[in-house]
Order: sequence, then C-alpha cells, then structure tokens
Amino acid sequence: MRRRTFITLLGGTAALWPRALRAQQSAMPVIGFMHSASPNYFSPFRAGFGQGLKEAGFVEGQNLTIERRWAEGHYDRLPELAADLASRKVAVIFAAGGTDPAKAAEVATTTIPIVFVSAADPVRTGLVPSLSRPGGNVTGVSLLASALNGKRLDLLRELVPQAAAIGTLINPTYPEAKAQAEEFRAAASQLGVKLVALLASTPAEIDAAFASLDQEPIGALVIGNDPFFGGRRDQIVALAARRSLPTMHYQRESVEIGGLISYGPSFPDGYRQGGFYVGRILQGEKPGDLPVMQPTKFELVLNLKTAKALGLKVAAQVLATADEVIE
Repeated sequence: MRRRTFITLLGGTAALWPRALRAQQSAMPVIGFMHSASPNYFSPFRAGFGQGLKEAGFVEGQNLTIERRWAEGHYDRLPELAADLASRKVAVIFAAGGTDPAKAAEVATTTIPIVFVSAADPVRTGLVPSLSRPGGNVTGVSLLASALNGKRLDLLRELVPQAAAIGTLINPTYPEAKAQAEEFRAAASQLGVKLVALLASTPAEIDAAFASLDQEPIGALVIGNDPFFGGRRDQIVALAARRSLPTMHYQRESVEIGGLISYGPSFPDGYRQGGFYVGRILQGEKPGDLPVMQPTKFELVLNLKTAKALGLKVAAQVLATADEVIE
C-alpha cells in the first residue's frame, strides 16, 4: 500500500473516532439528578452516592451520565427542575433533599422511575402508600431525621440543663416547617422550657436571626432539619461559636467542622443506598417492587473540644450515650 493511501485511510478512520465516541456516550443511561439544596450541601455525601452506584455496577463517565439540577434552597424551583429532567427522557430521576423534590418529579412524570432520599416520612407526606410495597414509579430512602426534632431538643437540654430558654432555627419556606415547629413546641412543653422561634430562609436572614438574640437571649439552640441549613453549615457553626451558643445540629457533618452536638441518621449511608437503588433500576428492576429503605441506627456525635471552649461540663451519661466523641 502506498504511503499516501495509508495516510488517507488513517485520516478517514480518525475522523470516525469522535462519531464513534459520541455514539458510545449517547448509549449510556442518563440519570436526572435534582436536589433542593446546593452542591456545597451535597459535597460530604457525593462519595456515598457514587459508591452506591458502583455497588450496582455503574460509574459516572464510564457507563453512566448524570444531568444535575440544584434548587439552591429555593423550593419553588423544584417543579421547573423536575419538568426539565422529565422532558429530557432520562432513565431515572434521583430526587433528594426533602420530600418535595420527589413530589415535583412525581407530578412531572408517571413513567420515569424516581428514587428519593428524604428525611421526612414518605407515607405521611403522601409520597408512597406503603414502605414495603411503594408501587407506582417511586421508591427510595427515608432517613426519618425530621421525626427526631423533639429528641434533639431533649438531648440538648440534657447537655445544657441550666438553659431556661432554647431557640429553634426554622426555615418558614421549608415544606416541613409547620410540622417541625409543632414537634419542638410539644417537646419544650414536656421539658418545661421556654421556646424562642428563629426564622430564616436566606443567608442574610440567618445572620439576622442570630443578631436578634441581643434582644431575646437564649441558653441553647437547635437547628431544624432542612437541607438549606445543611448547605449553610459553615455559617451557622461560625455564628454559634461567635456567640458561645451551645447548638444541636441534625447532621454530624456540622459537628465535624466545630459544631457542638448532632443526633440523627448517617446521611452518607442514606445517599449510598439511594445510589444503589438507582443502579438496580437501571439494571431492570421496578421501583414499585423495591421497598423504601430506612435507617437502623441513629448516631449521637459530640465535639468535646467545642464543649470545653463553651465551658460546658459534659455529664458522664451524655459521654456514655455518644456514639462518637470528637476530641
């Protein structure tokens, strides 16, 4: 074969490579990923989600593509995000950060499988009729973190028994805000403590909520379960430290960066389970046949260094109860 002919053939083959690569990529299943919070909130759970996909045989960029959409704490954007993903005919919609992302996806499509990760009770909120047999095109992971608000208040009072007034930080735009407020009020009534409600739905309002404590001081604070607050963990931990305010968080990730204490399920493991379910559906299983998974353990994490900085004397019972003590 002449050299010029060989080069021409080689050039023709090379020209086909990009098209072949595009065809291979287009053959990959596409996941529609939507979250009510921000990439910053999701960052500690990204590895867990990827691990779940890997356990089911899928790796992003190798045999899977992910289209991501973030509501950034603006819950009213969720219907638009869901409709966009549904219009793209993705293979599965992964909806996380509360029940409302999955509800928005459920409105957008009755045929595309939906996998959720939510802290709320999916039966109580009407997302699925049954945990064991969800039916339809929806299943996922219920972390049940929202049901623990009363317990968090109780544990915080045990850690700071001298607190006559305890504050609660709640996002009034969060769909579960009313239920959270009722749980806190019921727990405070049983404990006999005064409850001070702080409301915030933007970063500036979080600053303002802490500033309002100049007029109405409190002895401790519990953060409402809300992905928006999780995405602002650095801001909240810093504000609590500045005011020397003992604060209960709903995720251990806040305690790892200096927060005092947290009580709740393992969110990284919840996202791992969610990723695994996405993979199983991609392999051909039906969402309605996959039971909604729930955590089997809730962990109490205490930052002893922060407790010492606050001048708190931690009771031996609290130390014994803690699943992990960060020193």
